[in-house]
Amino acid sequence: MPSNFSRRRLLATGAGVALGGAATAVATSAQGATPVGASSLTGVREETRSLDELYEAAIAEGGKLVLYQGGDVDSQAAGVRAGWAARFPEVELTAVVDYSKYHDVRVDNQLATDTLVPDVVQLQTLQDFTRWKREGRLLRYKPAGFSEVHKGFKDPEGAWTAIAVIGFSFLYNIQAAGANAPRTPQDLVDPRWKDAIASSYPHDDDAVLFLFSLYQQKYGWDWVADFAAQQPQFARGSHTPGLAVGGKQKTIGVGTSGSAVSTSTTTKWVVPESAPFMAWGQRAAILKQSAHPAAAKLYVNWMLSEERQKASFNGWSVRTDVTPNASLKPVWEFPNANVDGFPRFMEDRAVIERLKQTFALYFGEVKGDPSPGWLGLHPGA
Repeated sequence: MPSNFSRRRLLATGAGVALGGAATAVATSAQGATPVGASSLTGVREETRSLDELYEAAIAEGGKLVLYQGGDVDSQAAGVRAGWAARFPEVELTAVVDYSKYHDVRVDNQLATDTLVPDVVQLQTLQDFTRWKREGRLLRYKPAGFSEVHKGFKDPEGAWTAIAVIGFSFLYNIQAAGANAPRTPQDLVDPRWKDAIASSYPHDDDAVLFLFSLYQQKYGWDWVADFAAQQPQFARGSHTPGLAVGGKQKTIGVGTSGSAVSTSTTTKWVVPESAPFMAWGQRAAILKQSAHPAAAKLYVNWMLSEERQKASFNGWSVRTDVTPNASLKPVWEFPNANVDGFPRFMEDRAVIERLKQTFALYFGEVKGDPSPGWLGLHPGA
């Protein structure tokens, strides 16, 4: 296997060199920032080719792309697969969904064994992107629109950029919760909700762990003990609380994503007025040893395009010049979203390990197989 992967990478590297040159033009951004396409201190220029031009380059390269996407179940990539196939039918996208904490070590192992599969990594494990940058693993590249990305959602040198905002909070069944629906995390420990809560394990998912750590900091360890006394139904995968609430098995789901502008008449995802919740920019990067660099560039440009950003399901964009929903302010303007706190949290692995073991004392050990299944060493190959 290693020799085959090496040969493929050598061929792809040659193609990447041939396709790497791009004309640049200077255009001033709407906010008067650094002109688009102008050289930065690192010499990386913002992409000026159109999506159609990038598409032609990806076809010429061989028409293939492999994406490792963080997530809970394979169906979470269905929208991306369908949108890509409709827009770029001559470039085959293989999107592999797995927990980010498995994808990152999978990539590390592939790099160590010269068997790299993905071209693009799109993960929740934010600390990996800063580490991979230090190790020289990432291609420094600035897709079109990079200058408009919120400063906290991009590497200034172009090693990575966030392509979507994800938020975690709690939700509830509107009818079952009634007039006394929970408004803050403190409400979750009201005795009336005993046996009515589903939650993802905080010690199995670092984003959920951060959310629970915010709750603990706000309300103390007594809150954690009181939450455990509610006998919540824990499961692996941050999608599971929504499934339990949507299926009317439970009234409340904790530690899950949702939409701040949802028009659902059955469930409500809560953005508290002042109590904590959490949100972050899901980072994406092109691996320097990518076998399909032209297709990888097409992907990050497409994901960052106004078209895709305006279609954000939760009303938030990573770009400062795109407002998916006029009724909702940008996520970085919510101080209780802790947008800057999550990247710092993810860098301190010692604190994370202590928190995981502490929450295990309150909630028990994580049980069950991973929701995406066991994908092995080289999925998507």
